[in-house]
Amino acid sequence: MQTNWTQLRPVLWEAIGTSIYLVLLTFVVGGVLGLILGTALHATRRGGLLANAPLHLLLNVVVNVVRPIPFVILLAALGPVTLQVIGTTIGTDAAAFVMIVAASFGIARIVEQNLVTVDPGVIEAARSMGAGPLRIIATLLIPEALGPLVLGYTFVVIAIVDMSAMAGTVGGGGLGDFALVYGYQRFDWQVTLVATLIIVAGVQGVQFAGNYLARKFLRR
Repeated sequence: MQTNWTQLRPVLWEAIGTSIYLVLLTFVVGGVLGLILGTALHATRRGGLLANAPLHLLLNVVVNVVRPIPFVILLAALGPVTLQVIGTTIGTDAAAFVMIVAASFGIARIVEQNLVTVDPGVIEAARSMGAGPLRIIATLLIPEALGPLVLGYTFVVIAIVDMSAMAGTVGGGGLGDFALVYGYQRFDWQVTLVATLIIVAGVQGVQFAGNYLARKFLRR
């Protein structure tokens, strides 16, 4: 079967643009929400800056429930919520909503785990000098864990790229949808291969950039 790239090229560029949109939107919104949730998990734990056992238990349970759910199942499980928020359960915006939810809870656990590595003695020193919890979090806790956090976020971006590829199952568009509709369903393996190579190249670029930034922050 001869692939008609003259016809498919505009569709491919549109798919690339949709994938970039999904990944960036999910990374920015999910990254902020995940940072807030992960910091809250760390701060409310026993001995934390804002220790609150009931709240920590609630946050911990919610994260543990949502985070392990496979993305394809989460797409279906959040259908009623997606319908209420977005107005539809199919399309790019619907897929983006579920991706943001999945990314937020995944990032939250990564943030919490990296914040735990910060030396408690440094935090106690700041508290003894009268610094408030929010100030310690913003000016000490997060900056001290910045290098590991960058690596953690890099890992998450790769997972988001993976989710964006699966967004095609709900008509979310992007390279996953392009590979499925124009490659797999038409038995055109050249299309599938091209879409796969573009995704792999994007992931490699993100990984190299993340490693570079992490080394910069760790050498501070």
